[in-house]
Amino acid sequence: MAKEETKKDKIVWISGRRKTSVARVKMSKGKGAFTIDEKSIEEVFPQLLDREKLLKPFKVAGRDVKGYDISIKLSGGGKKSQLIAAQLGLAKALVEMEANLRPLLKDADLLTRDPRMKERKKYGLKRARKAPQFSKR
Repeated sequence: MAKEETKKDKIVWISGRRKTSVARVKMSKGKGAFTIDEKSIEEVFPQLLDREKLLKPFKVAGRDVKGYDISIKLSGGGKKSQLIAAQLGLAKALVEMEANLRPLLKDADLLTRDPRMKERKKYGLKRARKAPQFSKR
């Protein structure tokens, strides 16, 4: 019985990544406090489509965001990359809170990390694959 009580009060720490962006998500059952880098979600992602994309794991799972206290710390990359990293972090945190949501989120492709990264620069080249211009004479 004690285990179930501690599970309800459980605090989950999960990270999501995309390119060079990292989103560290702290989630627990609560009253609906949602902060990203100590700011509101509207300040960080002013566009409605971005906010909908961020909260897609909750929509797919059929859960209300207001039932959880969520704090996200973003670092690295650009805005879109940070958005996708945060979305992955939220989906992973939901699965950690309720394991029975895993098939739903997996079918919606919300638990897959995008592996594409920038290719490293090679010596003798200008970028990863761009060679200097060839001169015949």
